[in-house]
Amino acid sequence: MAAPLSAHLPRHLNIGINAHLLSGEAGYRRAGIHQYIYQVLQHLPVVDGRAYTIYARQRAGWDGRPDQRVIATPLPTERRAARILWEQAVWPWAAQRDRLALIHSMGFAMPHFTSCPAVVTIYDLSFVHYPESFPALQRRYLATATADSCRRARRIVAISESARQDIHHVYGVALERIDVVVPGVSAAYRPLAPDEVAAFRRQQGLPERFLLHVGTLQPRKNISLLLDALAQLDQPDVPLVLVGGKGWLYEDIFDRVLTLGLRERVHFAGYVDDADLPLWYNAATALIFPSLYEGFGLPIVEALACGTPVVAANASSLPEAGGAAARYFDPYDASALASELAIVLDDAELRADLRQAGPAQAARFSWTRAGLETSAVYDRALGLSERRAA
Repeated sequence: MAAPLSAHLPRHLNIGINAHLLSGEAGYRRAGIHQYIYQVLQHLPVVDGRAYTIYARQRAGWDGRPDQRVIATPLPTERRAARILWEQAVWPWAAQRDRLALIHSMGFAMPHFTSCPAVVTIYDLSFVHYPESFPALQRRYLATATADSCRRARRIVAISESARQDIHHVYGVALERIDVVVPGVSAAYRPLAPDEVAAFRRQQGLPERFLLHVGTLQPRKNISLLLDALAQLDQPDVPLVLVGGKGWLYEDIFDRVLTLGLRERVHFAGYVDDADLPLWYNAATALIFPSLYEGFGLPIVEALACGTPVVAANASSLPEAGGAAARYFDPYDASALASELAIVLDDAELRADLRQAGPAQAARFSWTRAGLETSAVYDRALGLSERRAA
């Protein structure tokens, strides 16, 4: 007769999670990675005998739950050097002090020396494929620490199948060691009442029709090609609004606007608070997402959930996010994008079809499921799945 399940499981499991990439301040650092960490922490399931210790920076915007103890460091880990010091020197000591059964780094790098089994989340390998988009020191640390984490972590979390395959090919990690936990979409992203959207347009001084891009202003977002396509688009009454904070080498984008003579057609909205993003999506005629490379492409799903037509690059993980509900183009062909923009702007029936298809595609992505799947990764890393099966 098999022993009862309780005989195989430890009475208390304390899982430590590095959440230092959470940002409590408005700005571009509250973009995709922040949102992913925040939502996964919020949606981790409550499991008998399991507690979570969340390590974060001061004012990280996360207070935790009864089963989550939050420890804020006095180190200024919003600065890269301090964060590296914490990851590599402080965390291994804290793991022993707090008697962790497992550590989970939610930001590429686990400590080189640790007495605990480890899980690491790798969002993408943009620092490998587009090294010119990163400061040299950041790129070197990411490359070294990620490679080390791939060798030593028990489980690796990717946020799309595209990212999973990328990690496999670049670092030679066996596919069976890589788990995919895709992002979800908040219920706040949904079609809003026309009167509310019209009032928002008036408040922001927006025209009835405009194109929207949501994302940090940096080279791999491929905004320069979007600007080239806009310059070719023979609809000068349809402006482009860029929502997002200033990232690495953002000055090149401003220079490109001036060079192409688009100052009157391109508007920089800057960083937008999460609570306002659904209004921006609802107000836009279409979201344009031309990124060359993304671990997932969360704005695509958010826009689709709002019923906003999406035109996205046919690159990396973006078709996984958009499915059949989005339109796609070659991210190296400005003319192809210009043609897609013209089609979407001119064809009211197509826009209606895309608005109808969007919410159904977005409904495939759930933060609740992401939390459950992350918990299952912990089970696999600790060997609990095998014990349950036995």
